Amino acid sequence: MNLQAYFSRHAQTLIGSLGRIVHQPFATLMTMGVVAVALALPLFLNLFLVNVRIATGTWNDAFDLSVYMDKKASAARVTAVVKQLRQRDDVAAVRVISADQALAEFRNNSGFGKALDALSDNPLPDTLVVTPTLVASTPQGTDLLKNAIGAIADVQTVQVDTEWVKRLHAMLDILRRVVMLTAGLLGAGVVLIVGNTIRLDILNRRAEIEVMKLVGASDGFARRPFLYSGVWYGLGGGLMALILVAVAVAVLAKPVDGLASLYGSQFHLQGLRFTTAISVLLLALSLAWLGSWLAATRHIRSIEPT
Repeated sequence: MNLQAYFSRHAQTLIGSLGRIVHQPFATLMTMGVVAVALALPLFLNLFLVNVRIATGTWNDAFDLSVYMDKKASAARVTAVVKQLRQRDDVAAVRVISADQALAEFRNNSGFGKALDALSDNPLPDTLVVTPTLVASTPQGTDLLKNAIGAIADVQTVQVDTEWVKRLHAMLDILRRVVMLTAGLLGAGVVLIVGNTIRLDILNRRAEIEVMKLVGASDGFARRPFLYSGVWYGLGGGLMALILVAVAVAVLAKPVDGLASLYGSQFHLQGLRFTTAISVLLLALSLAWLGSWLAATRHIRSIEPT
């Protein structure tokens, strides 16, 4: 019975705090709007990073290694090297481009067919296109693989152009850190915003709190409705933040699809996942509750009936 009464009192306080902030719609929406903007900015930046990782996740060809064999290497030796490479744990696939195939492709694509007919022999070597595994598909992993392949006998040159990918990864790492710092600063801003709103609410209801303490109410009892008010501010701000990000994704989806189609990509802008949305709401509730708890604890403690 006591437990039922306990939850009943909390439910009444929760609904009552909602009624109070609803009766001040303009101030409530202003507070929730500021919380929403503070949450939406790092959330949108993080979503941007997620989409960039998805878009670049299919660029595994950027890490393919072109292995040029010595022209004096026999076909049997090339086959042995291919077998050796396919046995490596960091190699996903090896494709062989024979010298004749390479010359035929060059003849068809270069437009120098007549000039090539004047050559007495094929100047191109046999080429192996080595695709690393997903784990090894990093600038560091390809560098290690390049050095290992370069040490194999009859391998003349190993070429891989990952400089631009290294720059991309470096920029994404910097941006990821910027997002984390921004999220931390704006999260502190949410705590301060809600805390200041609760502080003003406490000052407006100072006489009511004095009467409550005069009849024996504890600080925890007087603080409870303000904590629930903070929870409502956090919930409303979190929902508004999700709406803002969803609208931004909807506005950008069509232009992004058009840009991806120009590059022959099937990439589509990804929105927020359900688990991410729930995490954002929980974070908003936690930050708002913290701000309201700090403000309510400090200011209610200083109020004493006179």
